[in-house]
Amino acid sequence: MKKIVLKGYFNTFLLLVLSFCILLFLYSIQRIGFYVYNNNLFPQVDASSLSYMLWGGVKFDVVAILYFNILFILLESLPIPFKYNLIYQKVCKWLFVVTNSIAIALNLADYAYYPFTLKRTTGTVVSQFSNESNIFMLLFDFLIDYWYLLILFMVLVYGLIKVYDILQLVKPKILNWQFYLVQCFSFLFIIFLFIGGVRGGWAHSTRPITLSNAGDYVKNPDEMSIVLNTPFSILKTLKAVSLQEMNFFSNEELDQLYAVKHMPKDTASFKKLNVVFLILESFGRENIGALNQDIDNGNYKGYTPFLDSLISESFAFKNAYANGRKSIDALPSVITGIPSVGEPFVLSIYSGNKTTSIAKLLGDEGYSTAFFHGAPNGSMGFSAYMKLAGVQNYYGKTEYNNDQDFDGIWGIWDEPFMQYMANTLDTLKQPFFASFFSLSSHHPFKVPEKYKGVFPKGKIPLHEPTGYSDHALKEFFATASKMDWYDNTLFVLCADHASQSYLPEYQTSANTFAIPIIFYYPGGELKGMSNKLIQQMDIMPTVLNYLNFPKPYFAFGFDAFDSKNSNFVINNIGSSFNIYYDNYFLSHDGEKALSLYDLKNDRFQKNDLKDSKLTIMDTMETQLKAFIQRYNHSMIHNELTIQE
Repeated sequence: MKKIVLKGYFNTFLLLVLSFCILLFLYSIQRIGFYVYNNNLFPQVDASSLSYMLWGGVKFDVVAILYFNILFILLESLPIPFKYNLIYQKVCKWLFVVTNSIAIALNLADYAYYPFTLKRTTGTVVSQFSNESNIFMLLFDFLIDYWYLLILFMVLVYGLIKVYDILQLVKPKILNWQFYLVQCFSFLFIIFLFIGGVRGGWAHSTRPITLSNAGDYVKNPDEMSIVLNTPFSILKTLKAVSLQEMNFFSNEELDQLYAVKHMPKDTASFKKLNVVFLILESFGRENIGALNQDIDNGNYKGYTPFLDSLISESFAFKNAYANGRKSIDALPSVITGIPSVGEPFVLSIYSGNKTTSIAKLLGDEGYSTAFFHGAPNGSMGFSAYMKLAGVQNYYGKTEYNNDQDFDGIWGIWDEPFMQYMANTLDTLKQPFFASFFSLSSHHPFKVPEKYKGVFPKGKIPLHEPTGYSDHALKEFFATASKMDWYDNTLFVLCADHASQSYLPEYQTSANTFAIPIIFYYPGGELKGMSNKLIQQMDIMPTVLNYLNFPKPYFAFGFDAFDSKNSNFVINNIGSSFNIYYDNYFLSHDGEKALSLYDLKNDRFQKNDLKDSKLTIMDTMETQLKAFIQRYNHSMIHNELTIQE
């Protein structure tokens, strides 16, 4: 391959320019690959809009390239004569290759990870997996499953090395004062370009570029991930998110719009039922036949026959949603009623705030409290969070103490661990509150050896382990139903988040959060199917109000059994908010509406109504502002409890 010979006083800076152009091209290729790999999740992106996103993405690529190559840029631009030394240039070359190989790997990893989170990986991923004792096993398993991404990585890195080798730097023959003058001037100019590049411009009014700036190049907030790149997303979120105080309304107006102080019913007596939360990994609503009777002319069966049968004996909701897209978002939403905004609550600077958890409230009323999760203790930070939530007893892989039932990656298979949970609950003093978090219906989507071929393979890898976890749930209820505490127990079943999707009805920005939320009380008359909106953070106030909890408490959510229908659902992806109200779904960047859809009459979100339905949009924006003001103020001032 013919060499490109770089001569003259400006040659090291020409090397930087050419290297920079090579990286820009590489990032654009990876962006196209990201879109192609996940194109089913971006059904409204056409060639024209994709081209605009590619153009917009350059701004974010510039920032990532500059930060990742800051040392390489410094070494090549310093006004020193020995930078032409062969060893010096070898060091520069491999510094360039290694640092940019890391960036390539981060971008490729999100090809596979994006469908699970619906956003580019952020800096919280470091904290999220810091407690995983089997991180190398997880990485090995990921590389086995996505071997083609590993091959693509090797090809791209090899190409990067070969292209860099084309550039041949030649030392100037004479190193006189003119050389040093040119080098010093160029060094200062590089600093000027670097500052403008990482900020997104040189104007005094220009704020440093952030993830939200990607909204300038998309029509739908879901598409921002095409514009962004993973190295940028991680770098920009390494520093903890600091919420800003908002004052849209007076305190009196805010109390009228969005009250978070829940008061007891004066005349009702406290029903001390046992309460068991069953949080099911990746059990998106799409997988459940009983909640999709309007699909395929009522012939859609789903992959959860037991859960379908349980729903017929329960009170379930057709319009239930998660408040986040990760497991680490789910626990605070369900147990504490706190959704994640900007970053997972448990990883935020506000995670040390005093909170109101259902475990602590019931524990103070004499309940025994426990949490069950079959992963190694400390995984996902769950054990630490349970302590903050006031849970008295934690049962994990350590307490189970039998590695014969270890799935080899995440923890104990759901079926044996749920049997362990049922038997452990039988030893707890009543009344008790317990929560369980499943793990088998998760990547790498395996089932125990003895169950291979038993459950339908389905259309996507998630379907088979979903069938297994549904079976584990069936066996749990079969065991629990024989115990004397069973009939006096309120069971609440929900998913932590939705995950892989096959049906086009669930590939919309609204339904990517769709989950089941089910209330089952075998000893009572709690049956039916509701169209009312409900979210994970509504579970705590719904249960406490159903029990006629005797004290006031703080909760962001609403009572789903309340006859009032003025509640809303909220979730957040990075810097964008989604709000559901009545039949409508609004996406908002915190300053302006991005899109508005009528989900009842436009389930595939084809007709954006933000310019025509101004009254309903104004109502929803008012609700969103009330939530943001209340949430930010409560977090900043550590006011997540009722002050005594």
